[in-house]
Formats: sequence, C-alpha cells, structure tokens
Amino acid sequence: MNKADSAWQLTATTMVCLQSVPGLVILYGSMVKKKWAVNSAFMAFYAFAAVLVCWVLLAHQMSFGAKMSPLLGRPGSALSEKLLLGPSRRGLVPVADFVFYQFAFAAITVILLAGSLLGRMNFYAWMLFVPLWLFFSYTVGASTIWGDGFLERRIIDYAGGYVIHLSSGVAGFTAAYWVGPRHSHDRQNFPPNNIIHMLGGAGFLWLGWTGFNGGSPFAAGLVASLAIFNTHLCTATSLLVWVSLDMVFYRKSSVIGAVQGMITGLVCITPGAGIVEPWAALLMGIMSGSIPWYTMMVLHRRFAFFQSVDDTLAVFHTHAVAGLLGGILSGIFAKPALLKLMYPDTTYHTGLIYSFSGGRHADGFKQMGIQLLGAAFITAWNAGATSLICILISRIVDLRMKEDDLEIGDDAVHGEEAYALWGDGERMPKPLRLHMHPRLPYFCRQRF
Repeated sequence: MNKADSAWQLTATTMVCLQSVPGLVILYGSMVKKKWAVNSAFMAFYAFAAVLVCWVLLAHQMSFGAKMSPLLGRPGSALSEKLLLGPSRRGLVPVADFVFYQFAFAAITVILLAGSLLGRMNFYAWMLFVPLWLFFSYTVGASTIWGDGFLERRIIDYAGGYVIHLSSGVAGFTAAYWVGPRHSHDRQNFPPNNIIHMLGGAGFLWLGWTGFNGGSPFAAGLVASLAIFNTHLCTATSLLVWVSLDMVFYRKSSVIGAVQGMITGLVCITPGAGIVEPWAALLMGIMSGSIPWYTMMVLHRRFAFFQSVDDTLAVFHTHAVAGLLGGILSGIFAKPALLKLMYPDTTYHTGLIYSFSGGRHADGFKQMGIQLLGAAFITAWNAGATSLICILISRIVDLRMKEDDLEIGDDAVHGEEAYALWGDGERMPKPLRLHMHPRLPYFCRQRF
C-alpha cells in the first residue's frame, strides 16, 4: 500500500463525485426551463444515491469480479471488510478506493444519460430505469473494457471514452426514442432558467475532471500529471473553437455553446488523456470543438431521424460523438512509451502515427480496427439493452408523463417549484378580514 497514492485516489474520487453532486444537479436544474428545474435536478440527485447502493450490492462484482461469462462477472456484494481492505487490482491502494472510484464513474454515466430525458420522463419509470440500466448495460461495458473482458488487453480507453461517454450518449438517445418527446411548447421554447448557475454547474464539471482523468492511473505519478495537463488544454481549446464557430456563423457568442464546447473537449480527451502528448491534446481540442459542433448544428437539422428523437440536452452529440471521436483519435495519437507507463503488464499496439516511424504500420492499423470494434460493440449493446429495459418498464408504468402534467411541470410531479416568487404564476391571497363581516362583541350590543 502507498499512503500518498491512496490519499490522491480518495481526493480524485471526491472530485468525480462533486461533478455529479452538486455539479450536474446544478447544471441540469438551471439549464432547463423553469418549470422543470426541480425534476431535472432531482433525477440526478436520486440516481447518485441509487447507483451507490446498487453498485456495492451487485454491480461492482458484475463489472470487476470473477468472470461468469466473457461479458460479465459473477454478481456479489462488495461489503466485506476483508475485501475492501485488501490490495486493489490496480495500483497500491485498498480495494475500497477502487470500489468507490468506480462507483463515481458509474453514477456520472447514468446522470449524463438523464440529460437526454429531461422534461418528460415519468419519475417512477426513472426510478426503475436507473438500477436496471446499471445492472444490464453499464456493467457489461465496464467488464469487457476494464474488467478483464475480451477487449481489455486490446483496446485503448484510458478513462472511459467508450465505457462512460459513448455508452451514455447512445443509451440516452435510445431511451429518448422510447420515452417520446417533450410537450410541443417545451420543445419549441426551452430556455435555461438561470445561466449564471448553469456556468457554476459547468465549472464543477470542468474542474472535477482533474480527478476524473487524474485518478485513472491509481497513482500520484507521471501519467496522472500528464493526464490532468492534457485534460485542461484540450477542454480550453475545444471551448474556444466552439465559441469561434458560433461567432462566425451566428454572429453571437453563445454561453450555452461555450458549455457544450467545454463538455465535448472533456469527453474527447478522456480515452487518451494520459497516453498522448500535449500537442496531440491540442489537436484533439480543435477537433472536439468543431466536429460535434457540425453534427449538432448542421447534421442534426438536416436529418429527419435526429429531429424525430427529442434529445433534450443533445447528449448524443456531446458524449456519443465526442466519445467516439476521442476513442479514434486515441488510437491514432497514443504514444508507445506512455502506453507502457500506464499499462506496464499489458502489450498494447502503438498509436497509428507512431507505427509508421518504426515500420509497424500493420500494428497501427490493427489498433485502429480494435478501436472501431470496441465502439461498435458498446454502441450495439447499449442500444439493444436500453431498448429492452424501456420496453420492460413500459409494461409496468408509463415511460412518459401525462399531457396535463407536462403542461404544469414540477408542481404536478413533485408538488414543489424552483422559485416561489410573488407574481410568477402565483395569486396574492386576499386578506382574511375581507371575507368576514364585522361583528361586535356581545357586551357592545347590550343596552344600558
């Protein structure tokens, strides 16, 4: 055991947790229309708690336990003191550190997925969806890529470009298809209710990514330092590129666009943060700020299929597209020496551009094929599993709220509103005395 590594790991885990609570709670609660602020924030808040309980009861062992099949580990709990205080399979830290860090990843994946469903999903359906999706969709991706599955020793996915972001983007888009669209008025007019708070939530997300990518080596070492540096460089570049494109084509710098560019930069660098050089991170930032922008702002409006699915916060573009892009670019830019530092006990193929200098171009193309195979598997599994889960839940409760509730919003769903300000849809009650007839005391009515 290494006390410094364990201290850093607990710090990094806390930073990842802060990305979800309060980060995404604030971001979702402020990025949606006022009447959906409470419901959107609560979907994230509930998912964080539900995932933790489900993770330690079954899901962690399904992802990282003894193999039951090529796709899953044997279900079991991660609650025993003997297990939690033993040495981890990664790094010189206790298993407890590993379990909690992987929980933080699982929780944020489900919460990111929720961004596609805001403003209309039945909350009771969401309560069922969270554990089912965790057990039957997320665990498979984590097991196959990180948990000694058939892709672990072949694919490059440093911190979850495929396991987390491609999964959440594809699953969110698929679930949005089955749940159905928002109310027609909401879909046409859905302004954020508090842009300043939205930036605050985005700030938690950005700075929390220090732990997201910096904690993946499970050591306070060289790879963690490089990963953190590359993460912020790529993110800042992506944000600036996105804002620049908005200014060139729309003549205005959009704050919402800046947040979207920030997210795509964070997502794109994730699968390669600790295994690419800074110049590659800069190029990844340029591409993550432009390619998802094009798919969201141009292709989305041209294809009827994208228009037919109501992806509330465009999670497909910011996470699925950016995650896929990052996975492919990691296969191109991954440096062999850095791969050796990150995975000393595993034989990885070289990144494509480095394969030409060493006469190993066949290995480079093979690595690209594995990256594409992994993306295809994660996409197909999440689309299929999410569809089956939604169909199953629809047999129990309605996936979508009733039309009357969709018109009202938070007050109909939770009996609460985000802002209780006079004049904002409320009527001022009349003074009680106006409803009463004056009545003299008995002794005043007596005659003397």
